[in-house]
Amino acid sequence: MKFAELGVNTPEDLLAHIPRAYRDWREPMPIASLREGEAIVVGRVLRVKERKGRGRFQLVTAALQDDTGVIEAKWFGQRYLAGKLSPGDKLFVAGRVIRTGLLREINVGAHKLLRENERYEGEIVPVYAATKELPTRMIRNAIAKNLDRLIAQHTDALPPALVRRFNFPPLAKAWRDVHAPHDLEQIARARERIIFDEFFTVALAAAVKRARREAAGGARPLMRPNGFWDAFTAELPFAPTGAQQRVIDRIWTDMERTAPMNRLLQGDVGSGKTLVAAAAIVLAHKGGVQSALMAPTEILAAQHAAKLAPLLIPFGVTVEAVFGSQGARQRRNAEDRIRSGEAALAVGTHALLTESVTFADLGLVVIDEQHRFGVNQRMQLRGKGGAAHTLSMTATPIPRTLAQTKYADMDVSIIDELPPGRTPIQTFVIRASRKHEVYEFVRKNVELGRQAYVVASAIDAAERDDNDDDAADDHNGSQKKKRPPGPPLITATEEADRLKNTVFPDLRVDLIHGRMTPREKDAVMDRFKRGETDVLVSTTVVEVGVDVPNASVMVVLDAHRYGLAQLHQLRGRVGRGVAESFCILVPPEDAGEIERLHVLEQTADGFEIAEADLRLRKAGELGGTAQAGDAETIGNIVDDFAVYMRAKEAADDIVARDPDLSAPEHRPLLALLNESASARAMLVTA
Repeated sequence: MKFAELGVNTPEDLLAHIPRAYRDWREPMPIASLREGEAIVVGRVLRVKERKGRGRFQLVTAALQDDTGVIEAKWFGQRYLAGKLSPGDKLFVAGRVIRTGLLREINVGAHKLLRENERYEGEIVPVYAATKELPTRMIRNAIAKNLDRLIAQHTDALPPALVRRFNFPPLAKAWRDVHAPHDLEQIARARERIIFDEFFTVALAAAVKRARREAAGGARPLMRPNGFWDAFTAELPFAPTGAQQRVIDRIWTDMERTAPMNRLLQGDVGSGKTLVAAAAIVLAHKGGVQSALMAPTEILAAQHAAKLAPLLIPFGVTVEAVFGSQGARQRRNAEDRIRSGEAALAVGTHALLTESVTFADLGLVVIDEQHRFGVNQRMQLRGKGGAAHTLSMTATPIPRTLAQTKYADMDVSIIDELPPGRTPIQTFVIRASRKHEVYEFVRKNVELGRQAYVVASAIDAAERDDNDDDAADDHNGSQKKKRPPGPPLITATEEADRLKNTVFPDLRVDLIHGRMTPREKDAVMDRFKRGETDVLVSTTVVEVGVDVPNASVMVVLDAHRYGLAQLHQLRGRVGRGVAESFCILVPPEDAGEIERLHVLEQTADGFEIAEADLRLRKAGELGGTAQAGDAETIGNIVDDFAVYMRAKEAADDIVARDPDLSAPEHRPLLALLNESASARAMLVTA
């Protein structure tokens, strides 16, 4: 149970719980040379004093002398030391040296009584991530006692040629060197070998999965007629950007192959992903197959349908919507048109996954904000069309480091150019003590005919109190962390009431949150889009896809609760029209660690923000479905990215030459894939 708190549940976990630091206790330091900081000393005890007290107030002091000087050693709360130390004892101590006036003291963290003729034998001491109930000393003892057996469970599966190529130590030696090192230089090399193996396994799984997809084929090749680009752009109300043209060409090329496309399209807020999706849908229709677009919310799905319909009408693409809120007759009619093939495009939410939704010939699947769907859900939709081409989209920029790992089995395209006319958004971080100034600024913008969002992280007091551990979504899903200390979180319902009755009694204030029915949310959003609402108080339900060009101010309360990437998404709800737009982040007065929020004041580059966000938290599992939180890896994908890229290059090279890993020197790699949870997850992830 004590080890479980550290995520150590198996012998493999214990071996992988590598030290976070090392203490170099090889050579004792002369007392006269000691400065403030960590130190080790070997000396004779001159005198001992004990001051009795309760619990941690127990104090033992001893004057230690070596050939160069004397220092006072102190032990706090060590009751068991009473009577154990005597003048004349030879003693090793390690701890932190501090200066009190002219005197130096060492607060002892570890010590050892040495026999009279015993020579001090130093060592490099590993320091492990620990808990109050399970200190690093106990972890160190448990690993040292079982190290031989733990290492014996791991086989060295890397091909010998690869080990020689990178001049790696044998895997068994690497494990021994990180847990029981004799040389500090050994540690870095050993850690690199272990991390390389870990990254190599995930990269190998991605390469194998890609090779299997290529070999299986089965997709309908959808060929571009001559002049297709000119014919497509001639019907558009605006010219595509260079980035959109480049990405569309790559997608169309993918769709011409029998290997099913599996492409991830990244585009910052407002970069024009809808047009790219439309281009893929038009080619699918030209090839005689249907398309399906699935979005995580009805608001977003309805918005896609509204934007796509006018783009697709000139190409004869009929659009049908499938939502959970539809009435029985409306839903039945929509399903009939999809089943018959009359509808060339079905746009919907999870409702598309129900058994009653069947397609005449589904050849293209578009999944928006794909990380918000589970693995099985994505596979289920793709399964309705056999080997359908798949385009996954996200408006949340994914750091290149994470894209290279979590999505290593996919082809990744980036729209790195915004269409002309997007209004720059000014961002400010303002403490809650000045919230009255923020709301006065909101009023001035409303008086100019604009609208504003006010976002809170909880719906009401019940949600706030019941979910103290909940945190704002990060760029790839839910990120859990303890609620920072400080005043209670502001809730959407409470703030809406306060704004209506006290702050803006003369303005039109409305409220939207996730507990409302789809019909209720649609009604609120329709009023806001029509300009019948001045200030919309919301939870993060407005985070993605909501497009109201007249909204020019975004206020985020308790901004310290959110990841940078999500704040960037919320900021993207404004600046969609011609008016100058603003995002104001409002952390509580006593909230600590808000320096990271200033990143948003300095840049509007979503990918730069995503990289900064990733550095502030762990990256989640490299393979599989965990999106954030404690990483299941020893390596840190940001700090060790160069190691990952070397591992990926090696894995890609092996699979290119031996796709099914049948060569004798590669057969151990199949067992490696089977033994790794991350690799198994990568192989089944849609």
